[in-house]
This record gives sequence, structure tokens and C-alpha cells, in this order.
Amino acid sequence: MRRVLVLQHVAVEPLGTLLPLIKSYGLRIRYQNFERDPHAQPQLDGYDAVIVLGGPMSAWDDDGYPHLATETQVIADAIVRGTPVLGICLGAQLLARALGSKLLRAPTPEIGWHPVAPTLAAREDPIFQAFEETEQVFQWHSDTFELPEGAVQLARSAANGCAQQAFRYGDCAYGLQFHLEVDAPLIERWLNTPQLCREMERLPNPIEPAALRDATRTHIGRSVRLSDAVFSRFLEGWTDRPRRTQQPHR
Repeated sequence: MRRVLVLQHVAVEPLGTLLPLIKSYGLRIRYQNFERDPHAQPQLDGYDAVIVLGGPMSAWDDDGYPHLATETQVIADAIVRGTPVLGICLGAQLLARALGSKLLRAPTPEIGWHPVAPTLAAREDPIFQAFEETEQVFQWHSDTFELPEGAVQLARSAANGCAQQAFRYGDCAYGLQFHLEVDAPLIERWLNTPQLCREMERLPNPIEPAALRDATRTHIGRSVRLSDAVFSRFLEGWTDRPRRTQQPHR
């Protein structure tokens, strides 16, 4: 059975829509939860892919979060081995860091639903072909990064100084700045997390939770369909098992 190593930073940022997809391919998941064990030293041996989730910390804050340096090395090792990597939000920033890219504080945090546009390269990319001319995706981050040398930009944004929204390095390492793994219950969970609510209140133009909920009702259906298409193609790129048919809930 193929195994996936999932690097998780906080309980409030789980796999989301990725969890049922991974299970539908018959894959085994092993979580490394750094919130519980910040000094853990996960190894790549025995794993077929690495997924690095989001988190509230900055990707360069090794003093406050020593596991970030550990994760950067795990990601770098995966790249050398050709092990598939998927980084989401903080995970994308750590992937960029492992590739030697410069990490930056965003001029303004991106929180809520924002438009991104696929690049011309995305049309030929195995997992990004489902992207249309403009997609509304969910964001929650205060940092950004420069495109790593040798990477292919797959999605961009003109907003808030966060041009880098998605990239591929080599054949099987992907970084997504946005949260394509969210569904409506996960967003609602974040809106009920005090630390995240304070972030919205501190914005130059504070976001009202009610407005974000309204936007979520508008965009979440397309986002979930897009996540199914993108993440399924990522999994299909390295698994040798067909996706299991999901039975409807009764």
C-alpha cells in the first residue's frame, strides 16, 4: 500500500477535501503533527509522497518554530529523490524556501475569496488544466515568496503584492499559495477560531464574518469541484491504483 506523509502545523488546518480523495485512492496517511511534537524528525523512507499543510507561522521563523528547518530539509530531500510534494499556503512557502527562493512579508494580508489567473504554462500542466481564465480561490496568508529559480509559474494574482499563487518544480513538486482544500465547514471552523478572527479585525479594511460567509456561499461549489479535479490529477500522477467509486451517503 502506498503511503503519504502529511506535515501538519495546527489542528485547525487539516487535509480538508484532500482527505476523502486520498482515501478514495486506497492510500495510507501518516500525520506528523508539529503542534504536538515540534522537535519531531520525520524521515522520507517508506513514503511515496509528501503533503505540507498551512499554518499561522512565517516560513522563516525557525527560532519560534524549529520544525520549519526540519520540514525544509524533508522537502529538499524529497525533491532530490523525485518524491512528489504538494505544499499548500505555508507548505508552498516552505517548498519555495527549500528551493532557495526569497520569502517576503506581503504588503497586505490576503484573506477571503480572491481572483487568480492561470498562466499559459498551466494549460499544459497535468494538474492545472481544469483552471479557467479566472478562478475565485480562498486565501488566508500574510506572507509570500519569489518564484524559485527553475520553477514554472502556474497561477498569478495582481492583488496585494502576492503575484506568486501556484508553481511547479520539476515534474512532481507543486506549491499552491491558496487554500484549494477548503470546504464550507472548514471555513466556518476558521471563522470561529479567535486567533483568525483577530487577524480579520486587524486588516486595514476589516472583513466582516457575515460578508465572508456570503462570498463562500457564492464560490464554494466551484472551489470544491476544482479541488477534486486538481488534487485527483496530482494523486493520479504517482499512484498505481484507480480511484474507488464513492457511494452516496444515506
